[in-house]
This record gives sequence, C-alpha cells and structure tokens, in this order.
Amino acid sequence: MCAVHQSRRRTSRRSDPPVSPGSTRPTSRDVAQAAGVSQAAVSLVLGDKWRGRVSETTAERVREAARDLGYRPNLAARNLRLGRTRTVLLVVPALTTEFFAGVYTGAARVAADHGFGVVLYPSPEGIGPARDPFASAQAALDGVIASSMAADALTAIRGDQLPLVMLDSDPEGSLGAATVNLDITDGVRQVAEHLLDLGHRHFLHLAADVPSWTFEVRGRELAARVGAVPGTSVRTVHAPISIDDALTAASTALAAPGPRPTALVCDDDKLAAGAYKAARRLGLRVPDDLSVTGLDDLALATALDPELTTVRLDAELFGEHGMRALLAVLEGRTPDAGDIPVELVVRGSTAPPSTP
Repeated sequence: MCAVHQSRRRTSRRSDPPVSPGSTRPTSRDVAQAAGVSQAAVSLVLGDKWRGRVSETTAERVREAARDLGYRPNLAARNLRLGRTRTVLLVVPALTTEFFAGVYTGAARVAADHGFGVVLYPSPEGIGPARDPFASAQAALDGVIASSMAADALTAIRGDQLPLVMLDSDPEGSLGAATVNLDITDGVRQVAEHLLDLGHRHFLHLAADVPSWTFEVRGRELAARVGAVPGTSVRTVHAPISIDDALTAASTALAAPGPRPTALVCDDDKLAAGAYKAARRLGLRVPDDLSVTGLDDLALATALDPELTTVRLDAELFGEHGMRALLAVLEGRTPDAGDIPVELVVRGSTAPPSTP
C-alpha cells in the first residue's frame, strides 16, 4: 500500500475504516484502534459490562466505531463461553390489540441495543397458565418478560431459575424479580377528576370482564374517587373486551329503569367504541347526552366521531422499561423504581352534562 493511501486511512476513519491486514471481516482489534482504546475496553462495552469501568463518552466512541466498521461480535462463541442464549421471551395474553405490539417494539429496541433478541409469545390460554413453547425454556432463554398476566400463570415457562419481569401486574407478592407498571391509578384519577369537574355526578363503569389486577385497580380507583364526592353514584357492568360485547352490555345498562348516567367510563378504548354504538342506537348523542371515556389511546380513539377522550398509555416506553428491568436483573443490579406516568388526552367525547 502506498504512503498516500496509508495517510488517508489514518485520517478518515469514518469514510475508510481500518481493518486488520488480510482480514475480510473487522475484528475487535480494529474497533479498538479506531476508537483509540484497548481491546479490553471494547470487550467491556460490547459485552455491556462497561458501567463503572469506562466512561459513557468512551463507551459511545466504541459503539460508534463498531457501527462504522460494521463489526459484529461472534455471539455464538461468546454465548457458549458465558452460558447464555441472549434470548428473552415476551409473553402477552393475546395479539388482538396494538398495545402489545407496542410493548414488543419497545422491548425489542432496547434488547437489540444490548445484543439480545426477543421472542414474542401470545399465551394460548390468555391470562391463564402459559405452556412452555420450548423443549426446555431454561435451556433456550435468559429471561422472561410477561405483560398483564399473573406470575403463577408462568410457572411452566419460568421453571425454577429464569429471571422474570412482570409488566402491568400486582407488585405485592409477585414471583417476578421485578415488576414494571404504568400509573393506572393516576390515569383513572385523571378521568374521574375531569368528569367531576365538568359536573357529572352519575357514572356508568363499563368494566373489562377479565380477572386481572390492572382492571381491578381501575374499578377500585374510580369508585374511590367518585365516592369521595357527595351526591354521586357509580354503577358497574362487565363485558369482554370487544366492540360487540361492549355494545350489548352498554345497551342493556343505558336502557335500564331509573336515572340515566351522564358519564360512561370504559376500561379500554374498544369498550368505548361499543358504548358509542349503544348510545346511538338508543338515540343518545355523544357528548351532548352522554360523555364517554376510554383508556389506552389506541388508533381507534381518533377514528371515532367525536374523537375519544382517553388515557394515553405509552406501550413502547412500557416495553423499553420492561427490557431494561430484565437487563438489570441479569446484571445483578436493582431496576429503576417508580410507575411510568400516563396522560389524559381530552377530546370531543366529554362535555358538561346537559340540564334536564
């Protein structure tokens, strides 16, 4: 190689990165040279063991050099050496809602940044006991993230050894090594205060007919918030999370004898869509005759007319936090504490109650 070419190689790492002589594939030595660090530092950073050993600036320089060079560590050899598969199982009750797709997207993004893969597994039994999809989960996986399920439903998958992180689950008495939750309690508080401030006093709660901690929290918090205001009432009816089932349940409840509620609080945006249909079949206008709220902020919320007032749950952020918690458990660190904030998004489906 002539001197001119050697000089260009030294001064233009990004456009013409160095590689070892005779090598067709960049090595950790090439990454170390490009980043100006030792091979040991490269190993620490790319093995995600750099915290407390090298600086954040150095770690980012190593990652940038690896990206520029197109360097990929030999994961098979490293995993064999460490006794790890670099694979995580994400268990969800179903794939019938975009929420769980968002959870997967967030978890997979963080996992990829740390050299992990995420396998998505919708449990055949919904929130009930999940069967082991592998000949041996302990041999195939490094850990499990479970969203909106009871920990004891995962016994077959978890075995006795696999680290388990629970999402959207009861933190009290959990079998998981960590629990990550959205602040559902605060979301329901925001809904209740919004409707009470508008002047509503008689509520119908269209509750999800799912025996899950997260839905129990919604019912308890709504009853507590509304019940703290004199002259109020809450009536609860249950329905499976589908538009047709919500239509049936809401139609029956709204047509029942006695004073009609002026606000309908739904545990889920799909339930709210069914409530819209029920109201219109009964000749009620949303929000003139009946205010309706949901919870999730799915794409459906802005497809409804009027657009739905609902609580935004950031599913991707939820998945990111879950994966970070599992990484912390795998590294022997304590995961970050605290629930993930949620936000009430006020749209056209809520208004002050009409005067008699």
